[in-house]
Amino acid sequence: MPNGSLRARRSAQLSAACLLAASALALSGCAKPADDPRRAAAAADGSGAATAGAPDATASASGTASPSASASPSASASASGSAAASRSASPNGTGNAPAGASTAPGGGPGAAPAGPPAGSSSGSVFTGLAFDTCTAPPLATMTAWQGTSPYGAVAVYVGGKNRGCAQPQLTASWVQSVSAAGWKLIPLYVGAQPPCQTGSSPEKITAATADSLGAADGADAVSKASALGMRAGSTLYLDVEAYNSADTACGDAVLAYTQAFDRAVASRSYRPGFYGFSSSSAAGIANAAAQGKPDLPEALWYAKYDGAADTTGSFPFGAGLFAGHRRGHQYQVNQRETYGGVALTVDRNAWDGPVGVTG
Repeated sequence: MPNGSLRARRSAQLSAACLLAASALALSGCAKPADDPRRAAAAADGSGAATAGAPDATASASGTASPSASASPSASASASGSAAASRSASPNGTGNAPAGASTAPGGGPGAAPAGPPAGSSSGSVFTGLAFDTCTAPPLATMTAWQGTSPYGAVAVYVGGKNRGCAQPQLTASWVQSVSAAGWKLIPLYVGAQPPCQTGSSPEKITAATADSLGAADGADAVSKASALGMRAGSTLYLDVEAYNSADTACGDAVLAYTQAFDRAVASRSYRPGFYGFSSSSAAGIANAAAQGKPDLPEALWYAKYDGAADTTGSFPFGAGLFAGHRRGHQYQVNQRETYGGVALTVDRNAWDGPVGVTG
């Protein structure tokens, strides 16, 4: 990404393991903080203006995050579910680019994933490749990418005080139009961030406020998604960035906040999901699920930057956790791709889980 000073700042925060993985995969970043370099990419793409917000990521181990999705309400389902993305990139993320697509600079692991068609869906579950970018792209971009790219779903930031980019395109009309065109939407809410996380965040969790903040943010997430035309039954993914997993008090506060968020979402007939780093935030949720704790997300979307476009072999937790169409895997970030003559910088995700319900 073009923001040199931000890249240097983030590199200093990442672990040696993360930096090694980033080098091996030719990635331009290893974490996805809300002070996200994709804000600069959004400005460069002309897809929207960046705003202040979003927390810094301070991954202490692998610097990855991990979410996953499913239709079952139990966070500890024992089925082995989760399929590799349909027509996805090869396991090392080096699929051949289709006609009309440009590979990322340098080729190799940065090559664009293989082309259309873009996955399949059944009810509120989508299986295939999804992309996310800091600012929802213009409708013209979505139209150009429809049918020419390998993607069938897009994640959009519906709200949260720590949301890092402006969303001039993200309206109820936009949601209606892209949904009618066949895109599936993955709503993401950037809520309060961990108390031990370095960097500034407009909203942070404390042990004393975890329950009240979680309840308020869960209600707000439903309100924001509903206003955009995402109906009851939609899965809303809470975005919690990386933190020091050795800080147990910090992890406990994050869990309490997440549980309160989930209760608020579920009580309004929506479904809770979670996005986090496999070394910290997602690991905390997976550990809680393994222990059978209540009020957990139904789906886990994990960021693990290994270039593997799947949700099974790359899954870093117990095989029985979040199985049965309840996983998403963010496997590469900051990839410049062109389809239908329109370029966009995106993060790549393999998806086998629930999404937003529209229409």
